[in-house]
Amino acid sequence: MSKRLLEQVKDVIRLKHYSYRTEQSYCHWVRVFIRYHGYRHPEDMAEAEVTDFLTWLAVEREVAVNTQNLAFSSIMFLYRDVLKKPLDNVKAVRAKPSQKLPVVFTRSEVKRVMTELENPILLMVQLLYGAGLRLMEVLRLRIKDVDFDHCSLIVRDGKGRKDRVTILPEPVTKPLHKQIAIAGHFHAMDSEYDDHEVWMPDALARKYPSEAASLHWQYVFPAATRSIDPRSGKRRRHHYGDSGLHKQVKKAIQAAGIAKHASCHTFRHSFATHLLEDGYDIRTVQELLGHKDLRTTQIYTHVLNKGGNAVRSPLTSI
Repeated sequence: MSKRLLEQVKDVIRLKHYSYRTEQSYCHWVRVFIRYHGYRHPEDMAEAEVTDFLTWLAVEREVAVNTQNLAFSSIMFLYRDVLKKPLDNVKAVRAKPSQKLPVVFTRSEVKRVMTELENPILLMVQLLYGAGLRLMEVLRLRIKDVDFDHCSLIVRDGKGRKDRVTILPEPVTKPLHKQIAIAGHFHAMDSEYDDHEVWMPDALARKYPSEAASLHWQYVFPAATRSIDPRSGKRRRHHYGDSGLHKQVKKAIQAAGIAKHASCHTFRHSFATHLLEDGYDIRTVQELLGHKDLRTTQIYTHVLNKGGNAVRSPLTSI
């Protein structure tokens, strides 16, 4: 496989300011595509080979629809943005979309999970549930985006690369103040080693080069140790790791005795469902979640329909 091709892919991704996770995903699927076709160069392939690959994923590998969509987006990016050979006639067998309803905690289950946690994990989970944040939105939260005066959080560059404003739950204000003080302590400590610059979006980093060393740009939940930035090679303190949060939450769910296929994202589902239960307008919930399409938010109305649209079973009358 040509290393230069993957370097070209990375260059274009960074030029477009895509995230490091997107870079990893796109490069992975480009590698899989090339290996599938016996290491032929993509320049020598076109719609037929792409269709064959995507159909193989759906039929032979039986991947989920989101996985196939990611592979599709990766290959389309390769041909459209890197090779400058856009493909217009890819007609692969598509993976079957899932019709599953989201898993939702009851309010008592939320409390039970939280009692199994301690800060800072507890605070992260309180933001997942209390503000409806996605996992990475919690971890990437910056000090400057916490507005105590207006009880709000600003989510920067969320899913779909959109900003939005959501609520800051009153119960977390005191522990959040403490957590920001801890982040400030790490920042002051790193300043002694001249490693106190945090990662910033490329355009802002060029326009305001000194801001990376400022306190307000630091992550609310910093990592315990400094690490090497895989793109710049600089040593800096990144945010708390997503795998660590995943593991702690999974352990807490199990310890709470909850027999559901739940994860960090279940708290976001529960946030939306419980707001609708409390009578909030679905448009308000859509805005807080950052959904582009109202139909995405409407899935939570189906969760509220108990037992076939609240039909009373005849068994209860016997």
